[in-house]
Order: sequence, then C-alpha cells, then structure tokens
Amino acid sequence: MDKKNKASGKQPNQTNRQVDQNKKDQQLETFRENPQEQYLTTDQGVRISDTDNSLTAGSRGPTLLEDFHFREKMTHFDHENIPERVVHARGSGAHGYFQPYDTSMTQYTKAKFLVNPGLITPVFVRFSTVVGSRGSADTVRDARGFAVKFYTQEGNYDLVGNNIAPFFIQDAIKFPDLVHAIKPDPDNEMPQASAAHDTFWDFASLVPETTHMIMWVLSDRAIPRSFRMMEGFGVHTFRFINEEGKGRFVKFHWRPLLGSHSLVWDEAQKLAGKDPDWLRRDLWEAIEKGNYPEYELAVQIVEEEDEHAFGFDLLDATKIIPEELVPLQPIGKMTLNRNPDNFFAETEQVAFHPGNLVPGIDVTNDPLLQGRLFSYLDTQLNRFTSANFTEVPINKPVCPVHNHQQNGFMRQTINKGKANYFPNSVGGGCPMMAPEAMGGYMHYMEKVEGHKIRERSESFKDHYTQASLFYHSMTEVEKKHILEAAHFELGKVESEAIRQRMIGNFAHVDLEFAQKVAEGVGIDPPTGKVAEAIKDTVKALKEKISTRKSVSESPALSMEKNKKPVLKSLKVAILAANGVNVAQVKALKEALKAQGVESEVVAKFLGMLKGADGAELKVDKSHITTASIMYDAVLVPGGKKSVEAMKKQGAAVHFLNEAFKHGKTVAALGEGVDLLAASDIKGITLATAKDGKITSDKGVVTSGASADAKAFGSAFLEQLSQFRHWQREEKDTVPA
Repeated sequence: MDKKNKASGKQPNQTNRQVDQNKKDQQLETFRENPQEQYLTTDQGVRISDTDNSLTAGSRGPTLLEDFHFREKMTHFDHENIPERVVHARGSGAHGYFQPYDTSMTQYTKAKFLVNPGLITPVFVRFSTVVGSRGSADTVRDARGFAVKFYTQEGNYDLVGNNIAPFFIQDAIKFPDLVHAIKPDPDNEMPQASAAHDTFWDFASLVPETTHMIMWVLSDRAIPRSFRMMEGFGVHTFRFINEEGKGRFVKFHWRPLLGSHSLVWDEAQKLAGKDPDWLRRDLWEAIEKGNYPEYELAVQIVEEEDEHAFGFDLLDATKIIPEELVPLQPIGKMTLNRNPDNFFAETEQVAFHPGNLVPGIDVTNDPLLQGRLFSYLDTQLNRFTSANFTEVPINKPVCPVHNHQQNGFMRQTINKGKANYFPNSVGGGCPMMAPEAMGGYMHYMEKVEGHKIRERSESFKDHYTQASLFYHSMTEVEKKHILEAAHFELGKVESEAIRQRMIGNFAHVDLEFAQKVAEGVGIDPPTGKVAEAIKDTVKALKEKISTRKSVSESPALSMEKNKKPVLKSLKVAILAANGVNVAQVKALKEALKAQGVESEVVAKFLGMLKGADGAELKVDKSHITTASIMYDAVLVPGGKKSVEAMKKQGAAVHFLNEAFKHGKTVAALGEGVDLLAASDIKGITLATAKDGKITSDKGVVTSGASADAKAFGSAFLEQLSQFRHWQREEKDTVPA
C-alpha cells in the first residue's frame, strides 16, 4: 500500500465512492451497536431536539412557516397514501342548504350567509369515520368527521369538524404520530378501523393530553345510531369579525333536530357484520324517503377581553367551553335533501380545507388549527396530483372566480387575454384587488410577538380536569358504557406496562373509575401512596383554576340527560308467521306511518304470509337477512298459529331477547303476548292474551285481544319515543 492510500485509509484500487459507502456502512453499524445513539432526525439526517411542539412566535403565537421540521414531517405524512384519504377515508355525503334564522349575528360577523335570513346557501356535507380504510365498517368505535362546505356568494367556506368536541392532541406536529399509532400496525396491517391495540394505547398512555378525547371515544358518542342523530363540533376556536372590525372568539356546534342517539356496543359489533354500510345506508334511505336530516347551527361567543377568564386555554383544541359557562346561541338550520348523483365524483372528490374562509370568519393561533391550514391543502395536492382540484364540480364555488392561476393537470378554465400577472395594464389592471369595503378578505389584525421557540404555553398543561368533567357529567348508565368500552379496548392490549400507564392516566380522571377499569384488564389499581399522590395532583389542578370560570359538572355533555322524544323515521319490526292477524298488522302499520314511523314485516322466509282469515301479507325481510339490531322496536301481533310457529323458531325468540337486551321497546297484542312469555324476557308485567288489559312496564307494552287498539297504540308510541329503556336490570341476564 502506498503512503497516500495508507494515510487516507483507502485500499488499492478503491474509488472515492466506495470509500464513502464504507464510511456510511461503518456509521450505520455504529448506530446498530449503540441504539441509544439512534436519535430522531429529519430526512436529511439532522437531529431533532423537539418533535412535540411546533415553532411558534411566543408560546401562544402562530406557527411559523420556517419550521422546516414541521413542514417536512407533515408533508411526508400527507403524501403517504394514494389515492385514498389518509384519515376519514370511509365517508358518506349529501347535498342540502343552510338558512339563518334572523339577523341577530350581524353584531358579531359580517359573513353574509350567517346574517341574512332571506339567503339560502347550498351545502355539501361529508360524514366519515376517521381510522378505517374505505372498505371498513360504518359502526366501529371511532370519532366521526362532520365536514360542511358552504357555497356562499362570497366564496366557499368549509367548517371541518367532528362529532366529538375536543381533539386528541394540542399541536399539529403530533398528528402524524397520533395517526400512525391508531392505524393498523405496520408489520401486519391489523387491526382494521380499531383503536383496540397496543400501539394506540402506548401512544395515549405516554401523551396525557389525549385523555379528554379518549373519554369521549369510550362513550356512546363514538357509536352513533345514525348520522341524522349525531352532533357536530367545529373543534377549534375561530374568530368572528363584524363590519366595524371588532373580533370575538367563536365555537361552532351542529345539533340534530332528531336528538342525539347511539347504538350499544353489542349492536355496533353485530351490525359491522350484518350490514357494514349501516350508517351510510340509513342516511341515503332517509333522504330518498323524504325524511330529510336537519341540524341546527349554534355558536358560543366569547369577548376578546375574556380570553383568559376560563380555567383552560381557548386555543387548546383538547378543551371545550362548557355550555353552562357560555350558552349556545342557535343561528340557523341546515337541511340535507338530496343524495349525490355519483359517489366518486362528489363524495370522494370533495376537498375540504379549514383555511377556506369568507369575510367575517378567521382562524386563531390554535397550534392544531395552524397545522391543519397547511396539512389539508397539502393532502389535497397529493390526492388530486394537481392544484386544480378546486375546478372539480363538487369543489367549484358558485360565485365568479378571477385570478391568474393557469395551466397544470386537470385545468378546466380557459383563460382569455394576455394578462396573466398583476399588476398589469394590458388587461386594464384586471382582475384587481378588492378593498375591504368591496368584500376583500382581510385577516384579523392581531399583535403577535415573542421569541422563536418550541414550547407549549403553561395554560395548555392541564390534561385531566376536563376529562374528569366529562366523566362526572354522565349518567350512571353512560358511565357503565364507558367502563365497558375501556375493558374492551384495553383488554385487547397485550403489554401490561401500557395497560398500567393508562390506569394511571384514568386515575387522574376518577380514582374509582380507574380501579374498576384495572379490575377488568388484570392490572393492580393505584393504592396507598400512589393513590394519595394522584389525589394531590388532581386537587392542585382544581385549585389552580379555582379563581377562573369553571364548572365541575356539565349536564349538556350527557346524551341521556338531554334526550328528547323522537318518533320520526324510527323503524319497527313486526314479527309474524302464517296464521297472523293480517287485519291487525295492516292497521298497526297505518297507525305507525301516520306518526312518521316505518315498519317492516319480518318472517322466516320472504314471500307472502297467509293470515288466519285467508288474507295475505307481504314479508319485507327474512330472519337470515335482518336482525333486531336494525330496528328501534319489535312488535308481535296476534294470531294463534303465527305465535305457535314462532315459538319453535329460534331466530324469532332471539329477535325478542336481543331487542330487550339492547333496551329497545318491545310490544305484543293478543296471542303475541305468549311469544314474549316464551322468551327470556323476565321480571316484566305482561297482560293476559285474552283480557282487555294494557300493561306498560320498562318499555315493554302488552295488551289482551279485547283491549282498546287506540290506547295500545298510544302506549306503544310513547315508549318508542323514549328510544332506550336502560332501567331494565334484567336485560344483562338475557342470553342474546
């Protein structure tokens, strides 16, 4: 070896490229041998000191574009999947319109579509699950997307929200981590559309800010009965700006006029197999039948001077503003009255972006919202492989569009003239900038100052108080459902250490709740000094916010406490067999229809049933194609031969048992009472088949053959309108 090669470490005949590769291989080997040196880096190999906080101007200031780590991390994440959406892949959409109630919002915002009751604004709404792929089931336990595109006269405005008010994380830079953790494991692509696995709960246990939303996801809100019966939330705090330029903070809420209702977990699981399209089918069929979903838009408005008056930070997306502190103000109604003509062209190609704003509405320095302003646009560029996705019909504004954008893939607009720049004289200076008085969009003038820093505001560091608020606002039934959901989710987690950490987080929400969860997942609950330390932490958090606006309970958060009677579009199954009282069934169907209630005859086989008097009755569904989980109530009419036949049909008896177990209204007339008596429904007072008595006990309505039909109908409808009957202590013992 010559001196030159020896000094450089180069073997004879080695090229510089080979030497460079050898050095890289040596460095990689060093990292393999020293895993503690495997530091997080950018794609360029630059070590990262903080991947939890975006770079902001001050701890509560806006996210800075120069944050190259955030942009690289988010860009890489946004471009991972082609062409399916990374999240919210499985969706269902509908057209409709929005109309404000009056001019009351004029004092708060200059957004014309919110203040002019004579103005009807077209909308397109897309509901979705978050985690699952396009082929997953509708009824999985998950947050639901609730995104609305308003085609206003001033341009498109998108209100991109969820059916759950808080969010998992505070800063958008953690979004890729959250989604990677909750998606199927990268090694085996399992489980699909489920959070019940180690990686998600590992992330959640290590990121306490997720605790509030986790309590919501474990609640009944994560398994809605229907998109028509599901609330929506704008999640973030936005700004209203009025004609005088005064700004106020605002939170958006959608409230379904049918009320908020949910499935039970057993129903949700069975529906995933029986009809994985349950929610999208329900929405489609309701609109086709003229049962148009309606939602009231309400807002919470906070004056700027009250920004720091609460026991939480308004810019923290993991928090809500309790309605008891800032009541909702209803401002208008949205009606969905038309299904898409083409699923792909509309529901799949619709592109939402929280930065699609109109004059009178602006964003805030919420670090999650700031990141979404970048991410959503970047995601659409990936999905459409073009910046011209706004020219797709479903995304195109109804107002005129004039700018100097040109060319590119999918370009539809035919630009005319020579002027494709500004300023210009060859085009007469057009299109020109619009002054604010002529509708030109002006961002809210806000003073921003601070050091460039990766740090959360101190006001973002309480991760448990509102999670506790949510839990303590529930009814006992709702708390039980949260507990059962926790047992299921954490019961799927194999790592004992992860389960232990989650029990520790839950202990900060409620110590007794944590102990009950621990009991169901094989973990020792916090006791002794550990439990006392947790109590001290919780007490300190409460004392810290005691001088600010706060509440310990919020009844508005409970679905059960705010339940209102509903009949319109509910569906009743009428169990029957040959020998049924056909005249009675037809009378019942007419009476239900008059109240907006749908009904279907369910029998062993499709075809026609022959009644006791020789009349025929069409069967709508067979036992093999349907189940009680697809109905809101079950009714058994009279007819001795019909009832005797169904006693021998396990599917018919199971239909009743299952409906009873799920808290649904169950009813029977005449000989139909005998089928209830033959089921596993116990502890309920039943009428005698032949007398004229009507009984109503815990949602079970029965009457003898000679009872007044009108009185029976009224009793049945009254119980049906209650939707669920949780007071049945016997339901948990029913095998179904």
